[in-house]
Amino acid sequence: MIEEFKKFITENNLISPGDKILLAVSGGIDSMVMAHLFQMLDYTIGIAHCNFTLRAGDSDKDEELVRQFASEYRIPFYLTRFETKIFAKQNKLSIQMAARELRYKWFEEIRDNNGYNLIAVAHNLNDNIETLLINLARGTGLTGMAGMKPVSNRIIRPLLFATRQDILDFRNHFNISFREDKSNADTKYVRNKIRHLIIPVLKDINPSIETTLNETAERFAGFNEIVSTYISQLRESISDEKDQFTTLNISRLKKYLLNKAVIFELFKPYGITNSLIISLIKVIEGKTGSQIITETHRIIKNRKEILVSDKKNSNETQYIILDDQNFGVFPGISSAKNVRITETFEIPSDPHVACIDSQKVTFPMIIRKWKAGDHFYPLGMNQKKKLSDYFIDNKYSKLDKENIYILESAGKIVWIIGERIDERFKITGSTKKGLLIKSKRKELIIKPIR
Repeated sequence: MIEEFKKFITENNLISPGDKILLAVSGGIDSMVMAHLFQMLDYTIGIAHCNFTLRAGDSDKDEELVRQFASEYRIPFYLTRFETKIFAKQNKLSIQMAARELRYKWFEEIRDNNGYNLIAVAHNLNDNIETLLINLARGTGLTGMAGMKPVSNRIIRPLLFATRQDILDFRNHFNISFREDKSNADTKYVRNKIRHLIIPVLKDINPSIETTLNETAERFAGFNEIVSTYISQLRESISDEKDQFTTLNISRLKKYLLNKAVIFELFKPYGITNSLIISLIKVIEGKTGSQIITETHRIIKNRKEILVSDKKNSNETQYIILDDQNFGVFPGISSAKNVRITETFEIPSDPHVACIDSQKVTFPMIIRKWKAGDHFYPLGMNQKKKLSDYFIDNKYSKLDKENIYILESAGKIVWIIGERIDERFKITGSTKKGLLIKSKRKELIIKPIR
């Protein structure tokens, strides 16, 4: 197995000469075998152990075993303890997902702070095929069918070639100490259901099921690379990145509406799942203003385009204004209309009314909360000013600033709503058409001009 371990590392370019590797060691058979393999081959390593405080004294015994191994071979040892149940409850996560999030974040901190190049985890071939079957049962695309990768960013999986039996045989040969997690036998967990109930049935059908499924995963990984390249090129040809959102050309999208797999892969980065595909297609084929909100993004139709924005910037703090008829989506605007600018037209002096040159703005526009670093050219001034300085000069309180919204066009501030427009968008002698927007006095807490 030692030679196979070295071969797998070399063939997959997992480790370069001079690399320092941080080993994630739980005390279980897989990670203890991995730790011994690295120690035998004289790599420069450190050991990181997480005590999740989930199994009372057993967790402490796991910790002590790993600590003793590191001490015996004089390997740098890093330890942390997590209140996993509390974290899971606070973040509405399962215990398994909470433990995963906690440990990977901590591993990266230890790696970065101590000069390690890589983090090695002890996933094996059986783990890989179990992941594939879990993904298949829940519904997945090509990425899910490809299973785990030998390397993902700075995380390497040098045991991915070995079956659970290979690891057990190696452990028995070298009499390696390890700790058995009793929860591994509990079939209330999905992975254990697959491991103890599904795999044995599949073995009756195909005794070499581990090898067969692993080869299948490898083929899907190859397919996934091909499809990912195609989808990336397609997305680049039909989309455009703006300051606050992404636009996709609908006329080009429509060519693929009958191929749900293509639509799924195109919109997967925006939180689209299999269950949302039909709703997404209805938005693409629907009227302007049709939208769908995923866990991460807001997807909205605007005439000949699909607009995609981060959900964290959507909700109450950001509003996408598609055209002059769409200002009503923001509760602080009472009306907006285009007006002809003639010699007799009088520009309103009321700060709650913005009169701007229609030809100087482009849609979609955005209404959002102000943020640090924002600047504009206050009406009547040819010098830019930070909004933060503007607020200080006008004695805005913290509450005042928290309730300020701005209107933005192509990344430029057009109007501090209910307060002051930007000099660059004002009505001039050459203006033919203006956009008249009125804000609601009672719905925005705005400081009057002093």
